[in-house]
Amino acid sequence: MNIASLATTLPMMLVGMLGIFLVIGVIILAVYLLNKVTHHSNES
Repeated sequence: MNIASLATTLPMMLVGMLGIFLVIGVIILAVYLLNKVTHHSNES
């Protein structure tokens, strides 16, 4: 295993993983907000 190539590709992999988690967080937030906006309570 080449340590030099690992040192150059590790930051790119970190940015990719952070991007994936950021997109998942945005999707979760959008679903949460849509549930809050469109929630109809039948408590009458």
